[in-house]
Amino acid sequence: MNAPLLLRDCVPEDSDAVAALWTACGLVVPWNDPFADIALALSKPNATILLGTLDGRIVASAMAGQEGHRGWIYYVAVDPAQQGHGYGRRMVEAAEAWLREAGMPKVQLLVRETNQRVLAFYETLGYARSPATMMQKWLTKPSP
Repeated sequence: MNAPLLLRDCVPEDSDAVAALWTACGLVVPWNDPFADIALALSKPNATILLGTLDGRIVASAMAGQEGHRGWIYYVAVDPAQQGHGYGRRMVEAAEAWLREAGMPKVQLLVRETNQRVLAFYETLGYARSPATMMQKWLTKPSP
C-alpha cells in the first residue's frame, strides 16, 4: 500500500527542496532559473505551487497559474524514487482543482521536445495534443 501523499502550498522556505526535486526530474533548463520561477509564482495571486509530501519530505510538485482566459500547469514533478505510485496523477488533479476554483474553463500545459516520454502520462489523464504552434519572445533575456 502506498503512503498517503499529503498536499500543501509551497512557501518560500521550500525553494531549495523544490529546485532540487525539479533538477532530479530533469525539468530545469539553463534559461529557466528554478529559484526565480518559484519566487515569481509565489509572488502572484494568480499562481501557486502545490507540493506533495511523504513524512514531511517534499516528493512531488505542480505549479498552476492562470492569465484570465485559461489555466496552465507547469513543473509537474515526482521524485524518481517515488514514481509509479499515482503521485503525478494526484498533483495534476490538485492543480486542475485549483484552476477550476479560479474559474478557468480550460487548462493547458507544455511539454518540451526533450521530454517526450511524459506524453503518454498526460494522455492517460485526458490531455490531447493541440493543433497549435507555440511562439515565444524573451522580454527579459535570461542569464546563461
